[in-house]
Amino acid sequence: MALSCGLIGIASCGKTVIFKAITSSRVLSSNPSDMNRMIIKVPDSRLDKLEAMYHPRKLVPTTIEVVDIPGLSTRGQSDGKGFRLLGQIKNVDALIHVVRCFEDGNIPFEYDTIDPKRDVETVDLELMVADAATLENKVNRLAKKLRMGDKDAARDAAACEKVLNAIKQGIPARRQNLTAAELASVYDCNLVSLKPVLYVGNIKNPEDAGNVHVAALKLMAESEPTEMVVVRGKDEADIADLEPEEQKEFLKELGLEHSSMERLVYAAYRKLDLITFFTVGEDEVRAWTCRRGDKAPAAAGKIHTDLEKGFIRMETITYDDLISLGSEAAVAKAGRKRVESREYVVQDGDIVQVLFNKG
Repeated sequence: MALSCGLIGIASCGKTVIFKAITSSRVLSSNPSDMNRMIIKVPDSRLDKLEAMYHPRKLVPTTIEVVDIPGLSTRGQSDGKGFRLLGQIKNVDALIHVVRCFEDGNIPFEYDTIDPKRDVETVDLELMVADAATLENKVNRLAKKLRMGDKDAARDAAACEKVLNAIKQGIPARRQNLTAAELASVYDCNLVSLKPVLYVGNIKNPEDAGNVHVAALKLMAESEPTEMVVVRGKDEADIADLEPEEQKEFLKELGLEHSSMERLVYAAYRKLDLITFFTVGEDEVRAWTCRRGDKAPAAAGKIHTDLEKGFIRMETITYDDLISLGSEAAVAKAGRKRVESREYVVQDGDIVQVLFNKG
């Protein structure tokens, strides 16, 4: 299943323009209350070299689903209904919060002034209103078990109350430094203010990259801490209409080494602590994603659940060894091919073959 990222932000912050810049697609709907979604391929130059080596019938990169989630519908009011499709936020793995960081009286905006801190807090408040209702409902459901002296219920209720009280003080769940036990207690609540957030500073001109609004958003990102990417939304959305080679040329003219899509994908991978490993062969060369620190069976499960259930061992070589030595046979001859047990922690760039019990 593809990693899913939801674009959020107050109305008229430039979310849909950023969506177009990220996905290189024509926006399906111009209605701000509608939701657009697109699956994008994760760029990885290692796949190109593996394709040149194996000439597979099929080349499969990893993917990310990007969802443009409608923004707050009523300016300055946080009544828990600002996101018409709040359920969609619960379904994504991470949030990409688009914040307007440029001034232009000719481009409509939700407010008369530009203030990233206000805009971030407005959206956070909307998320927290929804979470407060979710937590209160869980505490109410636990009440009967509490009266019966259920220790697990008491632990879960205490965690929910702690998170709820902090939310009422204006602290999103993601900023509360929750312990593993507390996270377990609120896990089934699927709190939207607990979702990892990356910030996008939407700017118009090159000089905007150094303005006070970008600086303010950067300060907020550093305080969480999280990733922040500055994007010239309109320019990159226009470039998205061009052919790939033309896109590269125009990006160079903008002084950018990578597109907004690439920069956001890399930022998301860093924020979520994700890595890429590969399976190779004449039939297929494929990239897979797992979390940094995942052991071999968990990574194998990303390929197929049967591989995790019946895991025996994992044969592994590194991408760097394969490229430098030229073939799997050369890697094996050099003694660089490894046989790993279920305790092995998969590394970024590993090329794996999983042996498993088919029974």
